[in-house]
Amino acid sequence: MVHYVTVATCALNQWALDFQGNVRRIAQSIQQAKALGARLRVGPELEIPGYGCHDHFLEPDTTLHSWEALGQLLQDASLADIIFDTGMPVLHRNVLYNCRVLVLNGRILLIRPKMHLANDGNYREPRWFSPWTKRAVVEDFVLPLPIARITGQRTVPLGDALLDTADSCIGIELCEELFTPQSPHIAMSLAGAEIIINSSGSHHELRKLHRRVSLISEATLKCGGVYLYANQRGCDGDRMYYDGSAMVLANGHMLAMGRQFALADVEVTVATADLSRVRAFRAANASRSLQAAGSDVPDYPRIQTDFALSLDYAQLDASVAPTRPLDAVTYLRPEEEIALGPACWLWDYLRRSRLGGFFLPLSGGIDSCATALIVHSMCRLVADACQAGDEQV
Repeated sequence: MVHYVTVATCALNQWALDFQGNVRRIAQSIQQAKALGARLRVGPELEIPGYGCHDHFLEPDTTLHSWEALGQLLQDASLADIIFDTGMPVLHRNVLYNCRVLVLNGRILLIRPKMHLANDGNYREPRWFSPWTKRAVVEDFVLPLPIARITGQRTVPLGDALLDTADSCIGIELCEELFTPQSPHIAMSLAGAEIIINSSGSHHELRKLHRRVSLISEATLKCGGVYLYANQRGCDGDRMYYDGSAMVLANGHMLAMGRQFALADVEVTVATADLSRVRAFRAANASRSLQAAGSDVPDYPRIQTDFALSLDYAQLDASVAPTRPLDAVTYLRPEEEIALGPACWLWDYLRRSRLGGFFLPLSGGIDSCATALIVHSMCRLVADACQAGDEQV
């Protein structure tokens, strides 16, 4: 018996504190995922308020408006019949966490707080959030009354847990957790999670995409399973540019990958994976099976739902087939990254500031020459998008 699951991840160009715009882009990505047959959609980290809110995360209004935005998504009937996860700050017992909220048919399945916070380079997450340190533990979270009226739930589980669907098991990992030595996906995979979802706010650095792909490829090659990676795209009102590259991998192979640099606000990446191949891959690895059967594997709480990721008809429909792995991952040259990354940042900054253009002084030196080339790169991207009929641009 085959178990084909169609899943979607995405890159969204979210703006800090643009709650209405962010909700619109989230809903659009979920609708696109549904139209492409997906039953699971993953979005970027903190996609409701925007990742780059900085000290605004310390303002209660940011959390309040995030709940109001989530309420709009919960009441949107067009977002039914698909599990989607979204990101927002959540205040639990007077502690602020960076959380994923998993939703199905207007009800909250699980709130999963981030366990390992990014605190190096350009990242300062511990300034605003606390890490969830209780491994494989969930607590009752009391929903705000307006949300409770929408969902009909008074409390929902919050913590480190797995989500059991009718036909598979989903584990949750957040951005920095992938880069840590004891990444949660290892224990979750040993505990039976067949699909790992990762929501990130990872900014562009030269060759950083190589590291992401290497880590996820190694994770799925070593542990087996399907891995969905979502990332922010664009300039989130700050100095950094987030370079998208949403991807889906299975058993060490890249099934689908989004663009690294683009002007589109919403880009959905979809793939169909065969869970029977995941199970066969794991069963054939004797060392993995020995570790999974051990007593030191965390006993994760399991949140149950009768919703199935695979459709019955897909087992009899010859037109439904697993996505063929890419022959190779295409990486841009360093020179191309330098030309395209800052160019995309400039376009986003221009849109956000609502200016008519840039004033470009030229001294004839190498600095002004390089700046002029980056502006030229931006203009080419915009012109190409207009010629392609991109109404957003």
